[in-house]
Order: sequence, then structure tokens, then C-alpha cells
Amino acid sequence: MYYQYFGLRKNPFSMTPDPGFLFLTPQHREALAGLTYALLGQKGFLVLTGDAGTGKTTLLTRVLQHLPSNRIQASLVLNPILTSAEFLEMTLLDFGVMEVPASKAQRLARLQHVLHQADEQKKISALIIDEAHKLSPEVLEEIRLLGNFETSDHKLLQILFVGQNELGVLLNRPDLRQLKQRIAARFAIGPLAPFEVEQYIQYRWTKAGGTRETPFNPEAVNSIAQHSGGVPRMINAICDNALIQAFGEGQSTVKAHHVWEACSDLDLVAPTQRAWPPVASQSAPISAQGTVPPSLERNPEPAPSRSFFGRWADKLGLA
Repeated sequence: MYYQYFGLRKNPFSMTPDPGFLFLTPQHREALAGLTYALLGQKGFLVLTGDAGTGKTTLLTRVLQHLPSNRIQASLVLNPILTSAEFLEMTLLDFGVMEVPASKAQRLARLQHVLHQADEQKKISALIIDEAHKLSPEVLEEIRLLGNFETSDHKLLQILFVGQNELGVLLNRPDLRQLKQRIAARFAIGPLAPFEVEQYIQYRWTKAGGTRETPFNPEAVNSIAQHSGGVPRMINAICDNALIQAFGEGQSTVKAHHVWEACSDLDLVAPTQRAWPPVASQSAPISAQGTVPPSLERNPEPAPSRSFFGRWADKLGLA
């Protein structure tokens, strides 16, 4: 919608996990290098955790891109809310087994054959489970047993759990201690630091075809950092909506009130604080110096009388 207006080739703040837009902080670089090394080194069980929206799936996609296709075959389970039988079936299907046997014993034998065949071809087999914090203890125990496929010197199946921080709590259950003891490496990613938010926005803007600095002024960036909590997914949502607001007003600069409108639309501000300019209250974040952040100070910028979507509906006769 606004791409041509701002001189872009594509959406810089898409919500899809495009590995080409992965912004590598030091913790992301460490996780990327560590996971690649651990999978190629056939370390066995691995864990990647992070809060919702911090880029785990995007990072995982980049890891899979980095791994040579002639060295690895992967089964990727994206929806782990399955029974033990369904999980084993999904694993086989994603390994390319189209005719899945009916019994559990036959399925395990077929999986063992797939793993041994890959090993003979010098290929590494990896089972990657996204949203792993949603796995039931029963399925986790079945997965632990899959780790018993091995030779005298290496594991035949590398198993990577990718999940939110609750996964760590789940793995601490006493009845899962045997699985926890087998985890060879853990990696974690978190929200961006405030100074990284501006770098993140500029990186994605350039990747989308932007040839100049982003149109977000400093006050807008501060507000984005505050309301997103540094979570990339939330940064994307706020930036995308703020750009739409600026485009609707015919503005070339995204200002604090555009971000505020976007945050209001996304229900990221309290209903009592949705008028512009916002009024500092006890619920407003206070800096270490005891002052209200610039993004919450009264601002002389005029607020639009109606959101962009509202004005668009007017033009289409939908209001």
C-alpha cells in the first residue's frame, strides 16, 4: 500500500518469518552459529528458547538455510499439539515417508531404516519441533526415546526443541529429568535492547529497498521501543501501522502521533490514554531520572481527526 510512496520494493515489516530480514544481534549470532555447529556435530538434543515474537522461527529458518542440503535431511514439526502416535506419523511424513505403517512398532522400524539409510549416505537427520513448549509430557517422553537411535560413536537423530521460555519450566519437571540430562546445548534469544530498535528498523528498511534513512523521527523510534518492549514482532506491527497512518496523511515523516495512533489501534495503550497528546499518569513508565520518557510528553504535533482506515472507509462509502 505505502511501498511505492516511500520508495520501497517490498514490505519492510512483514509478519512472516523471512530469513532475509533476520537482524542479527550478538545473541542471535551466537544462537545461529551454535545451532549450526551442534547439528553438524551431531550433538543430540538441543534447545532454543525465547519469548513470543523474538524471532525464533526466523532464526530457525536461517539455520536450515545455512545447513548444506547434501549433508542433512530434516523433519520439521510446526504443530506439536499431537498424540504420541500422531507425532511419530508427522515425523515420518516430513522425512518423506508417504506410506506410514499402522502400528507403532512398524513406524519405529521404518524411522530407524530412514535414519540408517541417511547415515550410510553421510547425511545427518534432524527432527526440529517448533512451539515445543506446547508438547505434552507424554510426547516429550516418546521423543526422548527417539534419541536412543544411535551408533557406537554418534546419534542418528538430532533433535531440536524450539519454544517459548515456558519450555524451560516444562523441562524442569521431575518426570522429565532424563530428557533434561540429555540436552547437549541450550541457546536463548530475547527482546532487542532500546538502542538496537533503531538499528533493527533501519536494517529492515534497507533490506526492503530503502535507499535513505527511515522516515521515523527520533521521538517515533523512542515510542516504538517503549511500546514494543523490544519484541521484533511488535516492532513490525507498530511500524507497519504507523507507516499507514503517515501515508494516509500524505506525510513523508513518521512522527510520534502516528506511532501513538498505531499503538491505539493495536490495543497497546490503556483506553484512558488513547487521546493525543497522551497525559502522563502513574501508569506511564518513568525514567531513572524520574521524568516521563519523551514519547509520553505532551507534544504539539496535531492529531488527525480520524484514523487512516476511517478516512479510507469514508472515500469508499463504507462509513
